[in-house]
Amino acid sequence: MDEQALVKRAIAGDEQAFLCLIQNHEQTLYRIAFAYVRNEHDAVEAVQETTYRSLKKIHTLKEVAYFGTWLVRILLNICYDMREKRLRVDLQENVEMGDHTQDHQRFEMTDIIVKLPKAQQELIFLKYFHDLQNKEIAALHNIPEGTVKSRLHTALSKLKHYFMEKGEH
Repeated sequence: MDEQALVKRAIAGDEQAFLCLIQNHEQTLYRIAFAYVRNEHDAVEAVQETTYRSLKKIHTLKEVAYFGTWLVRILLNICYDMREKRLRVDLQENVEMGDHTQDHQRFEMTDIIVKLPKAQQELIFLKYFHDLQNKEIAALHNIPEGTVKSRLHTALSKLKHYFMEKGEH
């Protein structure tokens, strides 16, 4: 049975069809999650949470043909939240352990990055915190590599502006 027919059945409440769809996308979801969160445990947790959320919200899918894209967007939102929470916890733990100068700088950097729109934050974190190449980021977001470059340039320009406002050079 083709994917669109399975999606229609899943939207109608057929849990077997939904499970079949998830099995078809599971490896792709895991690869994307792992590239984003960079550890197996969090990647598996992100895929599980994506499965749960998508099951609960399958009825909100507007365009059957975009089921895969819809799943990836849910996954990226979950990974983003996980990464942000982990970063805040890591910074707090480091501050409590005593290396205040470097941690303060990292906290300020994170504080400035979160002022960017969510899409730009994702690009910055993928590129500079997870060391992904523009080509890999383009594949994750299903956009041309040139678009990644221009969006990164825009995000970096905004970051530079924020730093200039704070007196950082």
